[in-house]
Amino acid sequence: MKCWLANANLLRMDRSLFPPKPTARSVLVANDRTKLTAKYVNAIADAIFTVGGLAPILATRLTAGPPTLPLPVIVGVAIVCWMTSATLQYSARRYLKELQ
Repeated sequence: MKCWLANANLLRMDRSLFPPKPTARSVLVANDRTKLTAKYVNAIADAIFTVGGLAPILATRLTAGPPTLPLPVIVGVAIVCWMTSATLQYSARRYLKELQ
Protein backbone atom coordinates (compact mmCIF):
# COMPACT_ATOMS: atom_id res chain seq x y z
CA MET A 1 0.00 0.00 0.00
CA LYS A 2 2.79 2.43 0.83
CA CYS A 3 4.49 1.69 -2.48
CA TRP A 4 1.38 2.65 -4.43
CA LEU A 5 1.03 5.94 -2.52
CA ALA A 6 4.69 6.75 -3.08
CA ASN A 7 4.30 6.16 -6.82
CA ALA A 8 1.15 8.33 -6.93
CA ASN A 9 2.95 11.14 -5.11
CA LEU A 10 5.91 10.92 -7.47
CA LEU A 11 3.56 11.03 -10.46
CA ARG A 12 1.81 14.14 -9.10
CA MET A 13 5.15 15.78 -8.40
CA ASP A 14 6.40 14.89 -11.87
CA ARG A 15 3.36 16.51 -13.50
CA SER A 16 3.77 19.68 -11.48
CA LEU A 17 7.48 19.99 -12.23
CA PHE A 18 7.25 19.06 -15.89
CA PRO A 19 3.99 20.22 -17.46
CA PRO A 20 2.92 18.47 -20.67
CA LYS A 21 4.15 19.91 -23.95
CA PRO A 22 1.71 22.26 -25.65
CA THR A 23 -0.14 20.90 -28.64
CA ALA A 24 0.37 22.32 -32.12
CA ARG A 25 -3.08 23.87 -32.01
CA SER A 26 -2.46 25.67 -28.71
CA VAL A 27 0.81 27.07 -30.09
CA LEU A 28 -0.99 28.34 -33.21
CA VAL A 29 -3.73 29.92 -31.12
CA ALA A 30 -1.18 31.62 -28.87
CA ASN A 31 0.73 32.90 -31.91
CA ASP A 32 -2.45 34.28 -33.49
CA ARG A 33 -3.41 36.04 -30.27
CA THR A 34 0.04 37.57 -30.07
CA LYS A 35 -0.17 38.75 -33.70
CA LEU A 36 -3.62 40.26 -33.15
CA THR A 37 -2.42 42.12 -30.08
CA ALA A 38 0.59 43.47 -31.96
CA LYS A 39 -1.62 44.56 -34.88
CA TYR A 40 -4.02 46.31 -32.52
CA VAL A 41 -1.23 48.21 -30.76
CA ASN A 42 0.32 49.08 -34.12
CA ALA A 43 -3.00 50.45 -35.42
CA ILE A 44 -3.33 52.66 -32.33
CA ALA A 45 0.24 53.91 -32.87
CA ASP A 46 -0.53 54.74 -36.51
CA ALA A 47 -3.69 56.61 -35.54
CA ILE A 48 -1.88 58.66 -32.89
CA PHE A 49 0.87 59.52 -35.37
CA THR A 50 -1.58 60.53 -38.10
CA VAL A 51 -4.14 62.44 -36.04
CA GLY A 52 -1.91 64.02 -33.42
CA GLY A 53 1.44 64.29 -35.12
CA LEU A 54 0.91 64.73 -38.83
CA ALA A 55 -2.51 66.35 -39.30
CA PRO A 56 -1.91 69.51 -37.22
CA ILE A 57 1.39 70.23 -38.98
CA LEU A 58 -0.16 69.74 -42.41
CA ALA A 59 -3.20 71.82 -41.44
CA THR A 60 -1.04 74.78 -40.41
CA ARG A 61 1.04 74.54 -43.55
CA LEU A 62 -1.85 74.17 -45.98
CA THR A 63 -4.38 76.67 -44.60
CA ALA A 64 -4.32 80.30 -45.70
CA GLY A 65 -5.20 81.91 -42.36
CA PRO A 66 -3.12 82.08 -39.21
CA PRO A 67 -3.14 79.01 -36.95
CA THR A 68 -5.53 79.03 -34.00
CA LEU A 69 -2.79 77.88 -31.63
CA PRO A 70 0.78 79.18 -31.44
CA LEU A 71 3.18 77.20 -33.60
CA PRO A 72 5.35 76.00 -30.65
CA VAL A 73 2.26 74.42 -29.05
CA ILE A 74 1.37 72.62 -32.28
CA VAL A 75 4.93 71.37 -32.72
CA GLY A 76 5.11 70.31 -29.05
CA VAL A 77 1.90 68.29 -29.32
CA ALA A 78 3.16 66.73 -32.55
CA ILE A 79 6.43 65.69 -30.90
CA VAL A 80 4.60 64.13 -27.94
CA CYS A 81 2.37 62.20 -30.37
CA TRP A 82 5.38 61.02 -32.38
CA MET A 83 7.10 59.81 -29.22
CA THR A 84 3.93 58.04 -28.05
CA SER A 85 3.56 56.43 -31.46
CA ALA A 86 7.17 55.26 -31.46
CA THR A 87 6.77 53.79 -27.98
CA LEU A 88 3.67 51.88 -29.05
CA GLN A 89 5.44 50.64 -32.19
CA TYR A 90 8.27 49.36 -30.02
CA SER A 91 5.73 47.69 -27.75
CA ALA A 92 4.13 45.94 -30.74
CA ARG A 93 7.52 44.61 -31.80
CA ARG A 94 8.09 43.29 -28.30
CA TYR A 95 4.78 41.42 -28.51
CA LEU A 96 5.96 39.74 -31.70
CA LYS A 97 9.07 38.42 -29.95
CA GLU A 98 6.77 36.20 -27.91
CA LEU A 99 5.95 34.08 -30.97
CA GLN A 100 6.83 30.41 -30.56
